Amino acid sequence: MTGVGNVLESWRQRIIAANQPKRIVLADSGDDRAHQAAARLNEQGVINAFVMDADPTSFVSESMAGLASKGAKPLDLADPLTVSVLMVAAGEADGCVAGASRTTADVIRAGLRILGTAPNVDTVSSCFFFVLPDGRPLAYGDCGVLPDPNEHQLSLVAVSTAATFAQLAQQDPMVAMLSFSTKGSAEHPRVAKVRQATELVREMAPNLAVDGELQFDAAFVESVGQAKAPGSPVAGRANVFVFPDLDSGNIGYKITERLGGAVALGPLLQGLNGVLHDLSRGCSVDDIMNVALISALQSITPNRALS
Repeated sequence: MTGVGNVLESWRQRIIAANQPKRIVLADSGDDRAHQAAARLNEQGVINAFVMDADPTSFVSESMAGLASKGAKPLDLADPLTVSVLMVAAGEADGCVAGASRTTADVIRAGLRILGTAPNVDTVSSCFFFVLPDGRPLAYGDCGVLPDPNEHQLSLVAVSTAATFAQLAQQDPMVAMLSFSTKGSAEHPRVAKVRQATELVREMAPNLAVDGELQFDAAFVESVGQAKAPGSPVAGRANVFVFPDLDSGNIGYKITERLGGAVALGPLLQGLNGVLHDLSRGCSVDDIMNVALISALQSITPNRALS
């Protein structure tokens, strides 16, 4: 079994061991990939996956209708994405996977309006979970939501991504706050932002191993880390990498996937008060299945980054 195969099987076994049957709704009604993914997931028997109908009104329960009526503007109960997320909010589904046929903005908007943000978190972000060719897990954040996060937002990306990594990898996160500078090798307002964000992470999560600012080689390669950042608790050993902006995060994850040969799982949304994940509109059936599996696992061990 490959490295990613081992990881996926370990997730299946954790879900089975929890003995808590999980119901995952795939919001992309009418998308053949979603229907294939649901059929294959149900054949495996680990989770109960189903695709939302194109006409979702038959799924709307009394409790969901009550949630939909709250707020200044009623929710559209004819929208499959809206109803899918409402099912999570009402406890009638354990997680939702969407985005094969909808934009990331649509998915996040539905998540914020219906689920809101998690306790102690005011920023929605995303991460990618990687399995390297040698089987090692890594996580990158943010690669899909925040174009130019400020210090506060960047610190929440770090804490949320560390929590997602710990949840999925069952390893202690070691967080590198990335920059084009390592420990004062350059001075620039963008470097100062990363330093300030690092200090905020230490205040929010004092038990989390984090350091910055670090260049990628100093964070990832032990010999370089020892030379550039001696005494760092993270340099050369990082497994969670926080990028200073969406340009670098998005480019970095695609390089890791395409040139590095890593398997990328995500983007995984973070910071919502419920399990909702986005998909690339170019996703495969396997991508949908993998994110549905992650959704089921997270509904058993919720990610509460700052609780």
